[in-house]
Amino acid sequence: MAEALRIIPLGGLGEVGKNMTVFELGDERIVVDAGLAFPRDEHFGVDLVLPDFAHLVGRRVRAVVLTHAHEDHVGGLPYVLRELEVEEVIGTRLTLALVKSKLDEHGLASVTVLTEAEPGSAPLELGPFGVSFVRMAHSVPDSTAVVIETEAGRVLHTGDWKLDHTPVDGLKTDVGALAALGNRGVDLLLGDSTNAERPGMTGSERLVGEAFRQLIPLRTGRIVIASFASNIHRVQQAAEVAIAHGRKVAVVGRSMRKNMNIARSLGYVDLPDEMIVSPKEAMDLPRDEVLVLCTGSQGEPMSALTRIAYGDHQNVEVERGDTVIISAKPVPGNELRVHDSINRLSRLGAEVLHQEIAPVHVSGHACSEELRTLLSLVRPKAVMPIHGEYRMLAAHARLARDAGVPESAILLAENGSVVELTPDGARLVGHVEAGVTFVDGLGVGDVEDVALRDRRRLSEDGVLIVVTTVALTDGDGGEVAPPELIARGVGEDEELIGELRVEAERIVRELAGNGITEIKLLQEHIHDGIGQAVYQRTRRRPMILPVVIEV
Repeated sequence: MAEALRIIPLGGLGEVGKNMTVFELGDERIVVDAGLAFPRDEHFGVDLVLPDFAHLVGRRVRAVVLTHAHEDHVGGLPYVLRELEVEEVIGTRLTLALVKSKLDEHGLASVTVLTEAEPGSAPLELGPFGVSFVRMAHSVPDSTAVVIETEAGRVLHTGDWKLDHTPVDGLKTDVGALAALGNRGVDLLLGDSTNAERPGMTGSERLVGEAFRQLIPLRTGRIVIASFASNIHRVQQAAEVAIAHGRKVAVVGRSMRKNMNIARSLGYVDLPDEMIVSPKEAMDLPRDEVLVLCTGSQGEPMSALTRIAYGDHQNVEVERGDTVIISAKPVPGNELRVHDSINRLSRLGAEVLHQEIAPVHVSGHACSEELRTLLSLVRPKAVMPIHGEYRMLAAHARLARDAGVPESAILLAENGSVVELTPDGARLVGHVEAGVTFVDGLGVGDVEDVALRDRRRLSEDGVLIVVTTVALTDGDGGEVAPPELIARGVGEDEELIGELRVEAERIVRELAGNGITEIKLLQEHIHDGIGQAVYQRTRRRPMILPVVIEV
């Protein structure tokens, strides 16, 4: 009898983000995706949230196979490669190019084997696994589904996808390959559930381009468009419309610039060099001759759009008569941050267009009718909904039931569930530990909750409380009082505390001199500046608590 294939999701179930799934056969294993999630407000001091991959520590991973280049699927890869023994990373051309740039930043590119795969090509033989790829349309080019063939059965992992009949690059979801796969037989389908609750079909990416063609020619001020940096076709469409109407394009935000440079060098984006200007040059042009493409569509605290909204960006500003287009949907948990940015931009006099009031965004995920289509094409013997909050997984399970999949063959799993696939079928058989791993600065540590992490941090490195007072004036800006430092558990080094007090005063004076008195920005700058100063002097990371009192 064939050995059972064990499928273990370590992230992405019951949540949106940090997608990671392990496939084990005997002592051999591969991993599909290695994503991250961004911290919520209650994750104070946490930079990134990763899956807990303790299950893989000390076990050789034959390959990490990537479905596409979104952060919730590849963002955790550098940390995985640092902690685990991984033989190679496999993905499509653009995915690997964007990943290589990420690995370069972590000093891992030269020691990591990157293997390029082409959808539709012969399966790669990875020990007992045969791995092949199917072209899928999504909101980043070169997205794929992954087919895993073993003696225990054939698995289709859809990745993120939708049926886009008019994609910008002309590369549609390969329904022919999916139908052929269904004819050969699919024993288990792991399917994207993000939009399973939503009826109908997801709109084509070209609908956003059409919206840009309607909106951009009518605007007379500067236009700022915020989008995910990986949504290359969207920023390409915006740039093409702007250039056609006499605007030059400035790209703002480190990840946006990096991705655009990679996409242009590989031929995924074709824009004339003379129409691309620096942010500083753009601000010297007439307002009706500028389009700014930037990051920050999720209201991230230090992103380009947030800094623009708070008047804290060194190059770009908006004022009355300008238009800001937020071409993205808030990821669950980011709604308040996005609304805060919208309110700030509106206060500056800009007209803000977003998906609730204008057709400036379409999802990259399949809605219920597309999921039904996939189920009818593939005709899986068993279905395991993945990639979504529990309500989304449950909605996908109902669609599978309606498509004729037996109730006993629909597996509503969670992170850490162990699913076994044999020629007799798929079933839930157990559970492994699968919490979260917090990334804080240079450290990657596994703790069960933020409170425990904070207590450990306080006990090891102490806490520094920085208290300052802002007195707002009738005009721009305000006066900032010299900060007071309260140290607990940091040590009795008065010279160090004195240096940090001077550094804190320098930071707040510099911000006040630039007219920046918004509490959130003051807190961010104080936290980052003092944290860096302490680390440079002591190589320790105490908790930094900036307290700004407005009077």
